[in-house]
Amino acid sequence: QVQLVESGGGLVQPGGSLRLSCAASRIIFSMSAMGWYRQAPGKQRELVAVISKGGSINYVDSVKGRFTISRDNAKNTVYLQLNSLKPEDTAVYYCNARGEVVSYNYWGQGTQVTVSS
Repeated sequence: QVQLVESGGGLVQPGGSLRLSCAASRIIFSMSAMGWYRQAPGKQRELVAVISKGGSINYVDSVKGRFTISRDNAKNTVYLQLNSLKPEDTAVYYCNARGEVVSYNYWGQGTQVTVSS
């Protein structure tokens, strides 16, 4: 069973920062576009940011300029740096691995991010 192990969520005040991490197995990481999604209560899961095997990056408009996705291929880990957090960023954040060579789609267990004063 493929495991994506997330860490880094928590409670932060508006304007604060967090860094999320997601570690995967080497073979999965090397073949995947890695992404972060989020789901707020009562809302659909939405793509936040994605980085391809080759390093191409896309963000949802609402986080551009505030969040940064990166991947460390030596550590098989993808990161999401969340800066200038707003209450509307509160959600469960999920790591995703989507195959670019072979078709698959794997999810992490989710990590809660709460932005509140």
